Amino acid sequence: MRVRALLLCSVVLALATRAAQAEEKPLWEFGLGVGGIEFPDYRGSDQTQVFPVPVPYFVYRGRFLRADRDGLRGRLFDKEQAELSLSVNATIPVDSEDNAARRGMPDLKPTIEIGPSFDVHLWRSADRDVKLDLIMPLRIPITLESSPQSLQWIFAPRLNIDFDNFAGQAGWEFGAGIGPVFAADKFHHYFYSVPAQFATADRPEYRADGGYSGMHVLAALSKRFPKFWVGAFLRYDWLGGAEFEDSPLVRRESSLAGGFGIAWMIGESRRRVQTDDE
Repeated sequence: MRVRALLLCSVVLALATRAAQAEEKPLWEFGLGVGGIEFPDYRGSDQTQVFPVPVPYFVYRGRFLRADRDGLRGRLFDKEQAELSLSVNATIPVDSEDNAARRGMPDLKPTIEIGPSFDVHLWRSADRDVKLDLIMPLRIPITLESSPQSLQWIFAPRLNIDFDNFAGQAGWEFGAGIGPVFAADKFHHYFYSVPAQFATADRPEYRADGGYSGMHVLAALSKRFPKFWVGAFLRYDWLGGAEFEDSPLVRRESSLAGGFGIAWMIGESRRRVQTDDE
């Protein structure tokens, strides 16, 4: 399970990549490399884990289907206005014996979150180097175990801004986004409830409800060189006012996660396609 969670996290890191210039580019290109990530055990935990991860790099520039830093996208709408895409996220496994807040409780299984994202293009600069989007992913979280269970839904809209040739540096791409998070009661219950049989003097019984789940801020920086790609990301979470804020499992109101990676190019298609907005 831990290996699968690491692979999922590496995919999340890899999907933070892009290579967007107005020119002819290969229909597809791929590479493979290594990196590292640091995540809290869960949002609100005061303990973190550091993992080395494989970093796959993949870009596909089809007419109706694309895969790049924004994930897997199907162009079902006019790209000047909106797109329907596929959103993917994941959480890491947690051994409760290694987490002081959860000691004696069941382990947290890794999860994968997958679902559609409706993305509205709000503004583009005249040179197309800056774009402002409203990203609205609605994902279904599923635990990765012998009997997977659905944790209903999670909705994490954000206002996102992307810069090509960031700070005047050719080829450097920077993106940042901010927005609220909302989740179903089953999702909050999985991470933040304390059933009566696991309550202690320092960890009273608690039942988490669904609803507001705090704020998140994302930022990513990357560059595609001729033979390799480098990138890094940061995620900041603030749980003030969240429905589960009073859970005894919440030890920290804010947390920071991040990672970096480098991938070497392995191959690309001979076919070239015109691209001006990825």
